[in-house]
Amino acid sequence: MSSALLPKPQMRRLLARRMKFHLFGAFFVSVGCAALYKFGVAEPRKRAYAEFYKNYDPMKDFEAMRAAGVFESAQPK
Repeated sequence: MSSALLPKPQMRRLLARRMKFHLFGAFFVSVGCAALYKFGVAEPRKRAYAEFYKNYDPMKDFEAMRAAGVFESAQPK
């Protein structure tokens, strides 16, 4: 008698229906993570490198390292 009250379980296309849901969910989560990485990590890093090299003087840095004795081939003055 209680078996007449329970609905029959869906046996056909159950995997396909659940897979569609999970594929769409995984797609949106991965796109969200990619966007979060791009705007949260990559763009600030690009701006930091651009700002550093805007004011960077390699000859001044070389002379400072040369004076400190970092190089073996360039003797300090």
